[in-house]
Amino acid sequence: MENAVTEPAAGFQKLGLSPSSLAAIAHVNYQTPSPIQAAFIPRAVSGADCIGQARTGTGKTAAFVLPILERIDPDSPLVQAIVLTPTRELSEQVAVECRRLSYTRPVHTACCVGGKQIRKQIDALKQGAQIVIGTPGRVLDLISRKLLVLDNIKIAVLDEADRMLDIGFRPDIEKILRRCPTERQTLLLSATLPPPVERLAQRYMRSPVRVDLSKDQVAVNTVEQFYITVDRDRKLETLARLLFAERPRQAIVFCRTKRGTDALHRKLSAKLPGVSVIHGDLHQTVRDKAMRQFREGTTRLLIATDVVGRGIDVSGISHIINYDIPEYCDDYVHRIGRTGRLSGEAGFAFTFVCPDEGEQLTNIEMRINKMLPQYKFKDFESFRRPAPKPVPVVVPAPIASPVVIEEEDEFATFAVGVA
Repeated sequence: MENAVTEPAAGFQKLGLSPSSLAAIAHVNYQTPSPIQAAFIPRAVSGADCIGQARTGTGKTAAFVLPILERIDPDSPLVQAIVLTPTRELSEQVAVECRRLSYTRPVHTACCVGGKQIRKQIDALKQGAQIVIGTPGRVLDLISRKLLVLDNIKIAVLDEADRMLDIGFRPDIEKILRRCPTERQTLLLSATLPPPVERLAQRYMRSPVRVDLSKDQVAVNTVEQFYITVDRDRKLETLARLLFAERPRQAIVFCRTKRGTDALHRKLSAKLPGVSVIHGDLHQTVRDKAMRQFREGTTRLLIATDVVGRGIDVSGISHIINYDIPEYCDDYVHRIGRTGRLSGEAGFAFTFVCPDEGEQLTNIEMRINKMLPQYKFKDFESFRRPAPKPVPVVVPAPIASPVVIEEEDEFATFAVGVA
């Protein structure tokens, strides 16, 4: 029985972690550190400011949560660590991980996000939360009410920094960091490091150590990626045919706009069971319900925008479908990172490319340093005009899905209904 407790943490023993952290790692049954954990944790626990660049789904949450827990004084009820994330869902996931890994310590965590009852968050702060995890807007709100004091912060973390800047959080982030002591440790995690993130790091970090695992791992090796040339007016029918051919266990369908997600959700939910939608304009209770059903498996298709897409961390996702090609190639990396997770299971990613979107496809291929093969249907034409680029590889469809669907074939009915 003793081996069952100590063995899982063996791979973490050389990272400079305390026995308390190793015991917590063993409790959650983490076997070996992921590359970002192995590279980032030793530098972070040394007290240095660190920048970690790695794709989503590589275990980077634990890479900064464990160093936080090493710095916290559990005997002090003061807020000692602040973690900022771009979305409510991501904040809640970080909070869950923090509570799991603080199993061996009497440390309290408060998750402070908009859309949730502020009274419960205020109570958590008054009860002596040492770690605060939240979105910039709600954190600033609590600071302005003098309910959240950052005078004793030892460590500040910016998670998904590139996305936070993308959606306009830079002024809020700077206001929060200026409230923290200058003698603090700052950790920045980001999938990409565009110039705005670099400038933020230069201003608020002290000689940060860089850990870059993004170059060789931009696109997940376990994700098979394809593009489908499609006319705009045949997107829905093409999606129906793809679902019929692939029979995904669980899939996320990404749209570029909130209006687009709502429109597609209306069309799909009218003909298919187990379809949900999630985007930033929905009330938090609706978003929570959609995420809960998706994690439980009662939702099979989730229609989402990029912003909330970064907060989706569900291990059972077999397919990613880019119904709208992402505007920025970095968003493509984040989207496909939702499948083929740490478990090593195979995932599939399909990107719809309209005839005038060849340039976006080329930018994606340059970003991931890989040519995407074209996916073709046996008995269906998804476009009537020439493809936007020469076809480098032709992959016959359907591709055998690793998942066998036993229930009634609702995708077949859907495909026939849309055709």
